[in-house]
Amino acid sequence: MSQALDTPPRSTTPAPPQDLRALAERHGLSVSGARPSLPQYVRDLWARRHFITAFATAKLTAQYSQAKLGQVWQVMTPLLNAAVYYLIFGVLLGTKKGVPDYIPFLVTGVFVWTFTQSSILAGTRAISGNLGLVRALHFPRAALPISFCLQQLQQLMFSMAALVVILLAMGVPPAVSWVLIIPALTLQFVFNAGVSMVMARLGAKTPDIAQLMPFVLRTWMYVSGVMWSIDQLVKKHHDWPAWAGHLLQANPASVYIDLMRYALIDSFHASQLPPHVWPLATGWALLAGVGGFIYFWKAEETYGRG
Repeated sequence: MSQALDTPPRSTTPAPPQDLRALAERHGLSVSGARPSLPQYVRDLWARRHFITAFATAKLTAQYSQAKLGQVWQVMTPLLNAAVYYLIFGVLLGTKKGVPDYIPFLVTGVFVWTFTQSSILAGTRAISGNLGLVRALHFPRAALPISFCLQQLQQLMFSMAALVVILLAMGVPPAVSWVLIIPALTLQFVFNAGVSMVMARLGAKTPDIAQLMPFVLRTWMYVSGVMWSIDQLVKKHHDWPAWAGHLLQANPASVYIDLMRYALIDSFHASQLPPHVWPLATGWALLAGVGGFIYFWKAEETYGRG
């Protein structure tokens, strides 16, 4: 009895955090879900490239699986949008005046803009709309916004096939400049993916952003020369400050739209492009792509928590 009374009770005070950290390091343990280094993150993402491609293709196939016309809507949706814009802007508002080959001009603008718009909208919901996948599996979360952008690029390929038919039907001949489609779309894809990753991080933290984005994107569309010629507008309003015209021409959406028009439409001349258009397009792609990727990576360990 006396021995039990003399034995000091065991301490219930938890070990200091630094002792626990040292113990974990000594046995090779690491924090669950910790953010990897940037080089390691890039390697992990590259290792999942087949998943990214398969996920994008599966989402594209399932997009219209419930519709009777199925994958036909991949082409019909942007074409119907172009028809509506032609009626409202081209005919009623007269924006087609002075624009040669206005139908190819408009359809190219609608298709290229839809690529950017759909990529950003899908990216905004990439994390918040796939919480089950994010919480169940361990993979680089950047795979989701990138796969959604790849899905929209695949969607654009269907639209481009329809665009080629329209160009030929309107008497626009094939040209060597069509090869420029490849670098233009590559730069636009990098730009879209970067912006999508920025919006994916913001949307993961504040889901209400997804409700606001359609209004922001609609405003962006109206200042991007989708339905009208920025070059003609700047020349018409010569009393505008010089910076206003430069700002419209340097708008990244209009830069990629004009590059595609220059590549595809014979009547769209180099003089209608903004100055230094290729460095400008490359700069936007690097700024959005690299900056968006790093911004997304910095919050990697927070996605799916809370």
